[in-house]
Amino acid sequence: MDGVRFVRAFSWPGAIHEGNGTRLLIVDEAASPDQRRALLALESGTQGGIFFEIFAAMCPNVLEPIFAPITFEADRERRTARVIIPDVFESRIEPIRNPKTGEEHRARIVLPDGFEFKEAEVANTVRFEVKKPHGVAMCHENSYAQLSAFDWSN
Repeated sequence: MDGVRFVRAFSWPGAIHEGNGTRLLIVDEAASPDQRRALLALESGTQGGIFFEIFAAMCPNVLEPIFAPITFEADRERRTARVIIPDVFESRIEPIRNPKTGEEHRARIVLPDGFEFKEAEVANTVRFEVKKPHGVAMCHENSYAQLSAFDWSN
């Protein structure tokens, strides 16, 4: 599974812990049939992996997965990233900036016992848009972002 590209989009009618969310899995069309099956199994929340189990519990409404080309570029050290899935999803991230001087500002979150990540670089989501499907469509600009490395092994 190493190197397989996928995006997960979530939407909730209220606070996340209240549940009843909707989720969408988008898998790079370059993924092999075995990789696709494995990701769909993980997404079900029944194969282990606390990260997948939590979101399955909080998002019982599951949309049909999308298989599409995913363009992904990231430089965690520079706090930049870009994800493009034509006609479906777009995200662009850059460093947060000092509002007075415009200079880049660096901040990190360190969670030594974190289950999602151990260390994240804080950044600014210049634009984040899920264009379709309707159940998770949204658009945000200049909002929180983080770039982190993770290992979702059981």
